[in-house]
This record gives sequence, structure tokens and C-alpha cells, in this order.
Amino acid sequence: MGGVGLPTPPKTDYSERHIMPQFIGRRLLLLIPVMLGVVLVTFIIVRLIPGDPCVTMLGERATPAKCEAFLERYGLNDNIAVQFGRYLVNLAKGDFGNSIRFTRPVVDLIAERLPLTMELTMLAMLFSTVVGIFLGVISAIKRNTIIDTITMIIANIGVSMPVFWLGLLLAYFFALTLKGTPFALQPSGRFSAEMALIPLAEVWGLTNLKGIQKFVVELMSNTVLINCIFTGNWSIFWDSLKHLILPAVAVGTIPMSITARMTRSSLLEVMGLDYVRTARAKGLIERKVISKHAMRNAMIPIVTIIGIETGSLLSGAVLTETVFSLPGVGTALIGAILARDYPVIQGFTLVIAFIFVLVNLIVDLSYAYLDPRIRLE
Repeated sequence: MGGVGLPTPPKTDYSERHIMPQFIGRRLLLLIPVMLGVVLVTFIIVRLIPGDPCVTMLGERATPAKCEAFLERYGLNDNIAVQFGRYLVNLAKGDFGNSIRFTRPVVDLIAERLPLTMELTMLAMLFSTVVGIFLGVISAIKRNTIIDTITMIIANIGVSMPVFWLGLLLAYFFALTLKGTPFALQPSGRFSAEMALIPLAEVWGLTNLKGIQKFVVELMSNTVLINCIFTGNWSIFWDSLKHLILPAVAVGTIPMSITARMTRSSLLEVMGLDYVRTARAKGLIERKVISKHAMRNAMIPIVTIIGIETGSLLSGAVLTETVFSLPGVGTALIGAILARDYPVIQGFTLVIAFIFVLVNLIVDLSYAYLDPRIRLE
């Protein structure tokens, strides 16, 4: 029929309204086998570490009778299949077991050590992201100029500088050289020794908390910056923030350098595409061309790098924590490995893997926001 066709009914944008929840649901379901795989691999590997936990813990007092009682107490004399099955049953109940070295629940140790590493990671990634993207954008805009050369020299030095050396250098300069000046910073510790946090459970009047609720409240309570915001204790807030500046800069220098180099290369690639030249031909000022057109597409590989670095830092910056005397995840894991403290190794590894997968999920979701051409189907 050659006339005017019937009007096409409006299409329901099913994908926009439904694909995102479906994608998130699938990723969360995939989290289950991933976590089971992490538990299995970690469970086997920690038992392949040379050395007997009884001998490590008791030293010269490790007689055969005491070791037999030790292994019986912690269930280490059973075969590995029985031990793994028992551990899975306990995990299903939310029980990570007790530390062999500290004879305390592993959940309590995680609630004590993880907050510091989270604070350090967030500050380090804030520093590396802001400074790295700024340097990368400036370098791309001023390509083949002296500014570009200086920026890339800074990035190359930063990515090749040992973290422990940079940490010691920063501590010496800001704690000793600038001592007594307004720019002096604390070289170690989390906050001053005379300061103490108020548990949030007491502030909120929460009693008899159990399970995940108790863990979340203790995690927030031990996160100094969050605790200070809820309690209004701004003196501890600023004191803790000053203590975290140097380790955050030390551990964030390498991610900053990588982000700067990735931003430069990605932005230069995008700026050579047709749609950017079209935007310039339409008369848009260069600032809008960069910020609204080029930068959004250039952000995809940058976000990937940021996600990977964030997950890596959450596993603990051992050298940085050691240099600045910070009780974080990295030092806890190293101590647990040296002491053959199996429950602590397994508990921290499982929590870190869970956070790493969630960070990757956020990165994947950001792709669709940054570039609408990417479909999550």
C-alpha cells in the first residue's frame, strides 16, 4: 500500500528500565561462586605454607603432647575435606572462627584493622585521581611542550619511586625539617596517643547487637573520620586527617602517576576523533570541547585503572603501614602468615575479595553511564 503508513506506536525503552537491575542481579549471583572459589583456594594455599602452626606459636615449648592437644583444639588434626566443610558451615552462620595467635574472633580483628585501610585507601585514591587526572589533562592539552615534558617526567619518577623510600623521605621532611612550622605533619600513628574514640553503639544507645549489625556498627565506630563526624569530635577528626596525609601521599603516588599517563594517552586518542573536530568546528570553546565531549569518553580506561588500584590498596599497603606504624590490613595479614594463623588469613582474604568484586561491579556500571553506547546486555 503506497499511501502514508500507519503511525508507529511508541517503543517502550525496556532495556533502560530493566537491564540495569538484571545486570546487577546477575553480578551479585556470580559473586557466590567467586567467593566459594576464593575460600577454597585460600583454604588450600594457607595449609601448603611450610611450617607447623603449633611449632610457630609455642616455639621451644612445642612438645609432641602439647602439639597434639593444640591440633585437637583447633581441629587441625582432621583431614582437609572435613576442615573445609566445617569452615563452610561456620561461614554460613557468619562465623569466621577465632584467631590462633590472639584467641579472639576474626570478625573483631577485621572490624579493628579494616577501617584504617579503608580510610587510607580513600584518601590515597582521592589524591591520585584528582592530581593524576589534572596532570594528564594538562599534559594532553599542552602536548609536545615543556609543560608536557615536565608532567611526564613527574609521572615517570612517581611510578618508579619505591614506596618505602618515599614514605621515609616524606616523614623526614615534614616531621623533622618542617618541625615547628604550620606545615609540619605527624610521621606515624593514627592519631595522638591522648585521644580516644567514643563507640557509636554508646552514642546511638544500641545494646545487645549481634551478627552483621554488630560488625557494621563496630566497623563504623573504628573508622575514625566517620566516628568523629557522628560524634562531632572535630579535634580528633583533624588530628587523624593530619596523620593520614603523609601515608596517603606515599601510597597514592604510584596510582597518581599511572592515572596521569593513562589520562594523557586516552585523551589524546579521543581528541583526534571526528566528533571532537566537529565540536570545534561548531564554535565551542576549547574548555567545553575537552570537559563535555572528549573527557567523558576518555574516562573509560581511566576508571578501569582507578578501580584496579582501589581494590589493590584495600588489600593493605604493607610497606606504607610499616613505615608509618599504622595497624592496617597489610600488617595484619603479614603477621598472620608468619604465625600460620589460618582463620585470620582466610577471614581477611575473603573480605578483601568481596570488596574487590564490589569495586569491579561499580566500575562496570560506570561504563554505561560514561558511554551510553555501551550496553550491559
